[in-house]
Order: sequence, then structure tokens, then C-alpha cells
Amino acid sequence: MSSALRIHWTIAPEIAPRPLINCNRCGCVKAYRCGGKFRVNANGKRIDVWLIYRCVDCDNSWNFGIFERCNRRDIAPALLAALESNDPVLVRSHAFDIVALRNQVGRVEEFPDAAVRKQVIGEMKEDATALELQLGLEMPVSLRLDRLLANELGISRSRLQALDERRLLTVEPDGAKALRKPAREGATIRIDLAGEPDRRIIISAAGG
Repeated sequence: MSSALRIHWTIAPEIAPRPLINCNRCGCVKAYRCGGKFRVNANGKRIDVWLIYRCVDCDNSWNFGIFERCNRRDIAPALLAALESNDPVLVRSHAFDIVALRNQVGRVEEFPDAAVRKQVIGEMKEDATALELQLGLEMPVSLRLDRLLANELGISRSRLQALDERRLLTVEPDGAKALRKPAREGATIRIDLAGEPDRRIIISAAGG
């Protein structure tokens, strides 16, 4: 693939996962959405911090624990200031922490919606006949790799499968089975488009 165009895709999930919680107002399990604010409670030298969630139907609150009974000296002043000011970047990092949410509630509703930023690596090759896509994730996403490629390249998943069967598409690591799994950090996808009549359209889509 000496004429491959190398492109880095940065993938950012757009909708935060929602914990599924037994709402005592609704009387059944409901999805809770992130409210975008922290609650910081200081009791002497001890600090508790929660990220506030709200039931999507009745607005009942639930606290997602960030720090519990933590000594004030163990929290950096800059971090504490960010928590107290509801820093949006910090809110986002905790709201998308699917592992921590699952550890606290077990069941979590995930969404595949994601934004993709594309940057050509090195020089733009007008005569490129292949693609090398390098994936970077702002945070884990549930979007399957085949769906990501289909959406961003403008081709069907069945065509991706056909390219794989003809050994014109490779994924590192994990190989073809990675197509049916969520996109992962550091994955590299190589697609040989030399024999495809619409390769220029596909390559243009890949570069944004």
C-alpha cells in the first residue's frame, strides 16, 4: 500500500450513557440523565463529591459518587475548584465513565452516536488507491467499527464484509472480528481500493 493515504480519526461520543435505576417516585426502573453539576459536601476535613443525575421522567435525583469521605488534603486545589465550578470538561469525563457507572449501578444504557474529527497524516495524495485509518478515542464508545466505517466512508457494511473476504480490508489488532466490536483506541484499518471505481469518493469521505 505504497500509495495509501494515512488519516487519523478522533472519535468522541455525543450522548452520555444513562444509568438504569429503580426510581422511587416512578415506582419502576428508569433511565437517569446527567444533570451537568457536581454536589460538593464538606464536613470538617472530609469531602464528599457526587455528580447529580435526574430521572428522565420525573426529575428525581440520584448521586453518582466521585469522592466519598475523602480528606481535603488528598484533592488538588485545582481539581477541587473545577468540581465546585462544575467544569464542563470534568463533568463530561465523569459522565462518560461507563466503567465507574456500571460499578455503582450495574445496568447502563449506552448510545452509539459519535462525532469524528479527521486529520490527514503527512501529505495529501491525490492519486491514493488505499486508506490507512488510525483511530483515537476521546473515551470508550459503543459504536461498532463496521457501522463507524460505513457511516464515515459512505459504503454499506455488506461491502465492508466483502472487502474483508477478498483480503482488501485488514484491522489491527484483532483482525476481521474487530468489525463487529466497538471501535477501539489505537486500531489501524487498511483498505485497498485500487480496483474500486468509486475509490476517489470513498477516500474523499475518509478525509472529511
